Amino acid sequence: MPAPLLPAPLRLGVNIDHVATIRNARGGVHPDPVRAARDAAKAGADGITAHLREDRRHITDDDIERLMAALDIPLNLEMAATPEMLAIAVRHKPHAACIVPEKREERTTEGGLDAAGQANSLMRYVQDLTNAGVRVSLFIEPARAQVDAAVRLGAPVVELHTGSYAEAEGAAQEAELAKLMDAAAHAHTAGLEVHAGHGLTHANVEAVAAIPQLAELNIGHFIIGEAVFVGLPAAMAEMRARMEAGRAAAPTPA
Repeated sequence: MPAPLLPAPLRLGVNIDHVATIRNARGGVHPDPVRAARDAAKAGADGITAHLREDRRHITDDDIERLMAALDIPLNLEMAATPEMLAIAVRHKPHAACIVPEKREERTTEGGLDAAGQANSLMRYVQDLTNAGVRVSLFIEPARAQVDAAVRLGAPVVELHTGSYAEAEGAAQEAELAKLMDAAAHAHTAGLEVHAGHGLTHANVEAVAAIPQLAELNIGHFIIGEAVFVGLPAAMAEMRARMEAGRAAAPTPA
């Protein structure tokens, strides 16, 4: 009798947006997010994530141009569902594009995309990106209705928003973790690849990494913040160790 399948190794995507935030606080070219992306790749990142916001508050068009030229690992372009961002993604053809909600006044992405409520407007973006050879991901709340909407839209990947889990404590955090587990299992059963991210730290990542259906975590702000004190390779190595500890505790998926 064959041995049961074990959860696959969990990929780590490193978001380098906030290297650009530091650069832009003063202007000029330092620190360079492209250098951070290269260093993250050397330190074992499985992919690089960069969010080109409409207001260009951190990553710029030139950064995307240079990232596409510099990277040998996948680039995941986070983008709002706007004609401008669609044109940029179709022109550059990154490995993946993750469609996220975006409001100019927010400090960071607040919650997941309402794929269920915005299905009609999102359909064009999913189809055009797919036709351009870009793998589409939808950044959604961990809810079955949102997963089902992603399936109907034809997106092959969903990224579950972990912000509510990361901000909660005690029983509330356990409840948020249960939502993530349910949504991941539901998405996996529906044939989607499942990613997760937002607000994950060394302290809270293990329980999320133990969700066996997850294929990838995308983490940025905490890793870049830790890198100020210990360096990027060390911050990544500790995150990878915590992820692997969580994955080792993962149950065998059904």
